[in-house]
Amino acid sequence: MDDQPLQRLGFRMLLESRPDTYVVGEAGHGAEAVRLTAHLRPDVVLMDIRMPGIEATRQIIAAGGRSRVLVLTTFDLDEYAHAALRTGASGFLLKDAHPEELLAGIRSVAAGDAVIAPALTRRLLDAYAHRLPTRPAATAGVDLRFGALTGREREILIAIGQGWSNGEIAERLVISESTVKTHVGRVLAEVGVRDRVQAVIFAYDLGLIHPNPPH
Repeated sequence: MDDQPLQRLGFRMLLESRPDTYVVGEAGHGAEAVRLTAHLRPDVVLMDIRMPGIEATRQIIAAGGRSRVLVLTTFDLDEYAHAALRTGASGFLLKDAHPEELLAGIRSVAAGDAVIAPALTRRLLDAYAHRLPTRPAATAGVDLRFGALTGREREILIAIGQGWSNGEIAERLVISESTVKTHVGRVLAEVGVRDRVQAVIFAYDLGLIHPNPPH
């Protein structure tokens, strides 16, 4: 979903050049994107963050359908990207990403994963969390979802929030990577988030992790 016809044409040509991806619809503005998503129920919505994409993303996620949103942005630390992630987007990529990177991102999101690398998620929080509006503070001690986690699962959640990969978590906690994957899946289910990106947001909101001071 992009407000530039030539850019949409480029995305369509790329996607339709692969046997496992196809385009079911296009939209030139946010309201149309919401309407078409509800009607066509695509696996993945490519959303231009500035079309306006934040409100469209919020409405698509709030509808509770199967569609997942992959945000496309011009800058890797676009402040709008954090807002989009908070509304429920499954990640974001640069508009000038290499074709194979874009295709891999779409496939990952369609499979239920998040597209943003943990380190990049952490950069996003560090750079923009201090700009977010002040909201009533949630604390880990009073959040029932956090309270339902085991001690190990709490460790895993904090590690995800710190931007550690599964391999790094396995090494630091001295457990196998397959065990880490199992724990991560349980953590996501227990706290009610769709993917790893949302788990980072959840950990930040509870005060389990803190952004670095802005430079």
